[in-house]
Amino acid sequence: MIRILCVGKLKEKYWVDACYEYIKRLKKYTQIEIIEIQDEKIDEENIALQKEKERIEKYLREKDYLITLEIEGAIPSSIEFSKKIETLRIQNKNITFLIGGSYGIHSEIKKQANEKISFSKLTFPHQLFRILLLEQLYRSFKIQNNERYHK
Repeated sequence: MIRILCVGKLKEKYWVDACYEYIKRLKKYTQIEIIEIQDEKIDEENIALQKEKERIEKYLREKDYLITLEIEGAIPSSIEFSKKIETLRIQNKNITFLIGGSYGIHSEIKKQANEKISFSKLTFPHQLFRILLLEQLYRSFKIQNNERYHK
């Protein structure tokens, strides 16, 4: 199973529609669960990160392979990402991806991660990034199954 923990909610209908479209496509290949975690609406970064950390920790499971999505992470190609997902699914029952909020991810949670991945050195809105992650997961399954989508 793949779990995606997201700090913040999708608000605009077009993001929600895109999200559901990729979830529908992914269900052919894997179980997928998206958990939205309330983001903190205060300007004090340290306090916001601490409160979000406490909310995130409720959903972290010791046996899951945790991948944080952060700008400091390794930047794989789509083929490398696909191979990584394939290997992790063999070795682990659950893979959990974590998308942080506007202040990122608390340092204590980053330390718990088995791996850190970035899709770019650019910063993306977390609503858009959720769709990018879902698309790359879908692409990775198409690659694994030698299906045409990725070409």
